[in-house]
Amino acid sequence: MINQKNPSRRTLLASALYGATAFSLMPIAALAQTAFPSKNMTFVVPYPAGGANDMLGRLIGLKMAEALGGTAMVDNKPGAAALLGASVVARAPADGHTLLIGGLATHAASPHLLKADYDPLKDFESVGMIGSAPIIAITFNESPFKTLKDVVDAARKDPQGVMYGSSGNGSPLHLAGELFVSQNKIEMTHVPYKGGNAHIMDLIGGRVPVIFDTATNCVPLLKSGKVRALAVGSATRLPDFPNVPTFAEAGYPQFDFSAWYAVFAPAKTPKDVIAKLSGALSTALKNPDVISRLNGVGVTPANGDAAQLAKFLPIENERIGRLIKTANIKPD
Repeated sequence: MINQKNPSRRTLLASALYGATAFSLMPIAALAQTAFPSKNMTFVVPYPAGGANDMLGRLIGLKMAEALGGTAMVDNKPGAAALLGASVVARAPADGHTLLIGGLATHAASPHLLKADYDPLKDFESVGMIGSAPIIAITFNESPFKTLKDVVDAARKDPQGVMYGSSGNGSPLHLAGELFVSQNKIEMTHVPYKGGNAHIMDLIGGRVPVIFDTATNCVPLLKSGKVRALAVGSATRLPDFPNVPTFAEAGYPQFDFSAWYAVFAPAKTPKDVIAKLSGALSTALKNPDVISRLNGVGVTPANGDAAQLAKFLPIENERIGRLIKTANIKPD
């Protein structure tokens, strides 16, 4: 009979050998679960440094890495309407250390406009939504358009006489403009620019009268008084602009279009790693500093849930693809 209070040396040795054997038989995958992240995390931003997408990548990347106890860096990979950066992540090792700050362009618009080397619905795992930014119809300060209805009335009176600018064919600004035009059965002349801020400069100068801009782009301009808002495409008025009506309040309730931002990992990334990444994103999105900075550029934070993003993706991809086809939008 073994003395439980004073086990023999043989008993202790047997116990130690049993524990070591059990540990050695544990699946390698189970041991690896505790090692993530095992190296620096890279957040690929498919846009140049300095813009709203770059800010989101740096902010979210840092906070996610902090939540996971790791470190992060941002790798800007602009080009091919955001397809280049997305392709880099689609081909990266599926270990969760290389992630994409993607969204409307990478997973809904650009693959319908250009030949992508990836399938937006099959070559990625959804980590979670960062947030969304409503479209805001803006005009120059001395514009004769005081309301959104003024724009529609002018377009009906002179179908070729009202222009709206965008940052390029197939951009969120262009898609939003085409959606508004088609819903209201009017004609407006689209003026695409080659990225940058040339379209904004022409709006400020009164050379282009209207832009359907994303909040991330135009909120700083509105706050500085450089442009004037006609309507905001959100369910409620924005706290920073209480005098700007929603599209619904302006008489156009059917308009529903937002730029959105999300985190993606390469396909076949292990489910436990995706769960950790999604949890880290959810933690980041609850951080008061993150909430404040997102709200500061007109982005409403999401909850970072991976399943919700996975459910949303095919619906949004089909909706945007249908809009591009119906409006006969071609790449620049």
